[in-house]
Amino acid sequence: GVDAIKKANLLTKKELEKKTGINFGRKNLLVTYHPVTLDKQPVEKSFKALLNALESEEDTYIIFTAPNADTDGRIINNLIDQFVKKNRERSIAFTSMGHLNYLSTLQYVDGVVGNSSSGIGEAPTFKIGTINIGDRQRGRLKADSVINCEPSEGSIIKAVQRLYSRDFQGKLSKVQNPYGEGIATEKIMNVLINHAIPKELKKGFYDL
Repeated sequence: GVDAIKKANLLTKKELEKKTGINFGRKNLLVTYHPVTLDKQPVEKSFKALLNALESEEDTYIIFTAPNADTDGRIINNLIDQFVKKNRERSIAFTSMGHLNYLSTLQYVDGVVGNSSSGIGEAPTFKIGTINIGDRQRGRLKADSVINCEPSEGSIIKAVQRLYSRDFQGKLSKVQNPYGEGIATEKIMNVLINHAIPKELKKGFYDL
């Protein structure tokens, strides 16, 4: 994923706005929230808490991308549609942005909000913050740019405040992505070239 970012010919802000209809503001957040399988808290309650927190943020443009096809994804989509209809001047929603548009957008937002793996794996490469809500990404290696919070309005508001704090913003330029710097392909090729392939390739079984 990081290799793809490094090799992509990303769009300029003007190209991106013309192509997608995004109208970047003074502050900008990219939101992707997926249903959490077997979560104890109903997805409607969790996502409404997120929307309430976002609505309280002034001068902030919200860019939504649709959730995956897991159970309750329709609930999230309906809530997104309602939010955008109510906040047309400060929000936009996409069923799918496409890989290039999505990566290009990461260049111009202040942070990624939600529970998507892109906030863990891709956002740190762009030196932007991630507000990681809930436990969907629990156990994954995370950069110092990731702010973990609970799926409650108060916890999300505090996380957004931290995201925009002078202290946190000052640290972002030094963030290292734990998933590498975009040379995974070269590392894999080096292993394949320099390590001997076993002569015996038949798979074996062990009776435990």
